[in-house]
Amino acid sequence: MDDIFGIPAPLLFGQLLLGLINGAFYALLSLGLAVIFGMLNVINFTHGAQFMLGAFVAWLLLNFLGLGYWWALLLAPLLVGAFGVLLEKTMISRLYKLDHLYGLLLTFGVGLIIEGLVRNEFGSSGLPYRIPAELTGAWDLGFMFMPVYRGWVVIVALVACIATWLAIEKTKIGSYLRAATENPALVQAFGINVPRMMTLTYGAGVALAAFAGVLAAPIYSVNPQMGSNLIIIVFAVVVIGGMGSILGSVVTGFGLGIIEGLTKVFYPEASATVIFVVMAIVLLTRPAGLFGRA
Repeated sequence: MDDIFGIPAPLLFGQLLLGLINGAFYALLSLGLAVIFGMLNVINFTHGAQFMLGAFVAWLLLNFLGLGYWWALLLAPLLVGAFGVLLEKTMISRLYKLDHLYGLLLTFGVGLIIEGLVRNEFGSSGLPYRIPAELTGAWDLGFMFMPVYRGWVVIVALVACIATWLAIEKTKIGSYLRAATENPALVQAFGINVPRMMTLTYGAGVALAAFAGVLAAPIYSVNPQMGSNLIIIVFAVVVIGGMGSILGSVVTGFGLGIIEGLTKVFYPEASATVIFVVMAIVLLTRPAGLFGRA
């Protein structure tokens, strides 16, 4: 195939695919953060550790219980989400009426504790997690070969993001959640258990992070640092999209993944910083974010 803008086409499309995969994880993780911040007003710095826990739970299910990838996709989000519910009930629920800084410091500390405990138990070297047999191989797209598993990750992440957005924006439960963030006393007066709703919302946001962790396990080695390596970028994605904006998190996550991939082709030296350059420009021109409200 001919070159495109002087770049070999296989290299260009390969980097675009890599950008889409990274964007899928950015979108899923920033979506969970946006759900938690938008509905609970808590900046959840434990999110990276919860992403990592999803991958480790998948690894543990496979190696100790013999439950493979498909079971992990179901069980890991439930188990890590249940841990999130426990965390919300015992710690985070006490901070809702305080400044954001308290929640940020608490969740940052909890994230460091979780990462430290996992590192002490399993070490820092990565643990392998194999791709399920049904998703091995590659698709011949004519202009490139796309690994089946990577295509699966992009499709599943997109479906999960759209389903979450629809659940929050188009369902009765979602309307209750949005109302509870605006006027919890009024919603409580209608007989809706607002504290339970807040707890389940936090659990759902954590489950999204764990779901992303299971998807990431066969691509990245399962290691204690896999969450901390992503969380700063994901927070930049959330800020660019608009704090608490569900749609903004999804669109910005995929978009910035593609921008990062293209930067690796045309100007590799800037690939590690391009997202933060975009964040600085957005904050200077539109402080509420691309999809946020002032």
